[in-house]
Amino acid sequence: MRTLLFICLFVPLLLAEDIRNTRTPNTDTPVALAAPASRQQWEARKAVLRTQILNAAGLLPMPAKTPLNPVVTGRIEAAEYTIERVALETRPGYWLGGNLYRPKGKAERHPAVIHPHGHWNYGRLENQPLYSAQTLAANLARRGMVVYMYDMVGYNDTAQTPHDFSTPAYQLWGFTPLGLQLWNSIRVLDYLAALPDVDPSRIAATGASGGGSQVFLLAAVDDRLALSAPVNMVSGIMQGGCVCENAPGLRIGTNNVETAAMMAPKPMLLVAATGDWTRNVPRVEYPAIRRVYELYDKAAMVEAVQFDSPHNYHKESREAVYEFLRKHLTTEKSAWKERATEIEKIQDMMVWQRTPMPAHARTFEQVFAEWKTESRGQSQKATAAELRGRLRLVFGIAPGAGDFAATVPHRMIEGRGPAVLAFHAEGMDAAAKLVPAGRAALLIDVFQTGSARAPRNRSHKQFLTFNHSDDEARVQDIVSAIGYLQARDKAPVEVLASGQARWWALFGAAASEAPVRFAVRAQEFDGGDAAVEKNVFAPGLQRAGGVEAALRLAGSQ
Repeated sequence: MRTLLFICLFVPLLLAEDIRNTRTPNTDTPVALAAPASRQQWEARKAVLRTQILNAAGLLPMPAKTPLNPVVTGRIEAAEYTIERVALETRPGYWLGGNLYRPKGKAERHPAVIHPHGHWNYGRLENQPLYSAQTLAANLARRGMVVYMYDMVGYNDTAQTPHDFSTPAYQLWGFTPLGLQLWNSIRVLDYLAALPDVDPSRIAATGASGGGSQVFLLAAVDDRLALSAPVNMVSGIMQGGCVCENAPGLRIGTNNVETAAMMAPKPMLLVAATGDWTRNVPRVEYPAIRRVYELYDKAAMVEAVQFDSPHNYHKESREAVYEFLRKHLTTEKSAWKERATEIEKIQDMMVWQRTPMPAHARTFEQVFAEWKTESRGQSQKATAAELRGRLRLVFGIAPGAGDFAATVPHRMIEGRGPAVLAFHAEGMDAAAKLVPAGRAALLIDVFQTGSARAPRNRSHKQFLTFNHSDDEARVQDIVSAIGYLQARDKAPVEVLASGQARWWALFGAAASEAPVRFAVRAQEFDGGDAAVEKNVFAPGLQRAGGVEAALRLAGSQ
């Protein structure tokens, strides 16, 4: 038997700490916003953030905007406005319920307001001292504004899906309550902008609590909004407690304060309360966001008010929003004060109370199946460059090789070059056995394997909103190592792996922008949800093309 002699060069034992283990933020981790040095830097940052939000929401690429097919099931005549019960088909067979308030009087194009609600028991139909969407909508309609107040998913008329659904299978497809709600808001904007009595250049959005989250997310991804007023939600000490505010990947490296600042330089009012997580807004979050507006010389466009109150969208908060809307969207000079409003009965406001849903309305599982079908079609039509870009987003891979040498445990085996890259789920010693005799090799311990195993707190229920999964981090390490070797040897990098590590290798090779050689057989990789979840769990991976896309890309290297 031949004796193989390996000459190994060890890197220093003390590598930089892996912040993916030591820093695992969650919804309650304090955050801050530091404005960049220039408008150009901020615009570049905004583009990155917008892509991140859309990807986390499962809206990249954007789904097809199918006909909204509004269904009006009734109309209420008040003295100064009308209320219609309106459902919108925001996706094929999927209906969003709401109420459309229209002012009576002169025929003209009016400003419009998009009004999502928060987590109150009766949703858009809640009426109590701390919250009343009907009161807000009626007062704005009296003042000449068109208002559409609509459901969160799983509330009132929008019951084809539950409100709280977030299993790994749904996450793999980017199918989340947050994504559906953001899509619904985009489609509401489409609906209002197309109404003949609405001025599409004067559409605002306001909502409180979870509705506030919907407002600043919509403002971040859709430039058509002219004004936003998120109420009691923009905070550096609490990022949102519900799954409908916490899609995987949404806030990795960012936070709600930065997301809200994306409204700059357009008018935005921050409404805060002393009795909830917005208690620091006047002295912390508002000044930070104002500094972003200063980059545009538009500091006057952002304002903040705070009330001594618990969590709310009460009369005082509403009146602050009325005034902000009046100032920026109308020519009226007199202050707008709230007037008492007759609150309609819940049954009179429900779209489907007396009218059955259309026959083609889909069940929850049918809605999910249609989402998957559309995703597959988009992936099949995508170019190789588009697929690679989507995979890089899913795995959180930034441009460049990263600081590989300082953060990933590794050792070099000297020999014939260029060096191969080898790794194994059991670590470098097992990986060394994959290297042909006499061949130069770079052995690595990818994230949470071999010497890279370390404690990691994954206990927070919204962990993936703020942190990459273990498998995402593994693929990051592989892509980083490929980039390192390619830059060093100026040659395509041959990748060797076995067992489960071959799954990581497949997606590392597919996501790498450097040339890679990785021998694959399609039959060794099962592209079903269960297999992908077990072997390389990355939220959004199936939405981005999954195994089929990776095989296509790895085979084209």
